[in-house]
Amino acid sequence: MNTTSARTAETAPAGRIVLLTTSHRVAPGLLSWPAWQALRSADRVLCADGAHPQLPYLREAGVTVAEASPTAEDLVAACAGGRTVVVVATGEGEPVLTDGLARLAGSGRLAMPELELLPASYDLPGARLLDLVQVMDRIRAECPWSSRQTHQGLAKYGIEEAYELVEAIEDGDRHELREELGDVLLQVVFHSRIAEEDPEEPFSIDDVAGGIVAKLIHRHPHVFGEESAETPEDVKEHWLRTKAEEKRRASVTDGVPVHQPGLALAAKLASRARTAGLQVPLPRGEGIGYELLALAARAETEGVDPEAALRAAARAYRDAIRKTEGA
Repeated sequence: MNTTSARTAETAPAGRIVLLTTSHRVAPGLLSWPAWQALRSADRVLCADGAHPQLPYLREAGVTVAEASPTAEDLVAACAGGRTVVVVATGEGEPVLTDGLARLAGSGRLAMPELELLPASYDLPGARLLDLVQVMDRIRAECPWSSRQTHQGLAKYGIEEAYELVEAIEDGDRHELREELGDVLLQVVFHSRIAEEDPEEPFSIDDVAGGIVAKLIHRHPHVFGEESAETPEDVKEHWLRTKAEEKRRASVTDGVPVHQPGLALAAKLASRARTAGLQVPLPRGEGIGYELLALAARAETEGVDPEAALRAAARAYRDAIRKTEGA
């Protein structure tokens, strides 16, 4: 190549590659305006996956898409003369292609086109929950252990995961907190998936989510309605009133799970009685049980969680034991 040809090659526009990424959690065809602009103005639009969910919608909109798996060198050549090539990404954004372009750029042998990563659709908050539901569906269908589980068989795991979550919170361990929240969420999704198979009263994770959404809206009239709440006490009053209207319980003790830990049960009963304005004397009797009942009621009156208080004291005792062992 003579000097003039080399200078011309160096100054010729190298073009532009647009790597278009989309989320599989968003309905195909719902693309951003910049994405549609890029697609309509491109000299070529390529996609390596002939079954890509976006293709029918792009073609219906009049975008010509060629099914091709270009190499990095192919793309650079296609951009020669200042042309724009849009690549509709598959999978995780075409890492093989971008790695190849990076190697070419590092070699210094070619005038590289401009590379733009253009997200065409974005996940909404909570979108990864859709992935969790899909994964759970497959595990339930294909895993020899998971496919045989029942609500009853999984009950103990729900209790264990809840305790591990509380431990992560009390330890202040952010990493463990995130992991334990995931484990608790798994229990919710797992039970919901099992519930879909009930022959008489099936329900799904959507029914579960829909139920809690309706409950939250109904119990927060100061947020979603016309009532007002200025203090946490006002909010609690709203919550208790709407809950009472929903449940229509015969007793303030209805709905209190008696299988929860004893201190928590005692404190919950004391809270229900106090909130209802009932002056109920503690039963008199001898033995540690009655003493613990009185302590739990006292803790509730003072705004102390007796279970958390006892766990904190037990940890201190554990540390003292370890210290003594190491002495």
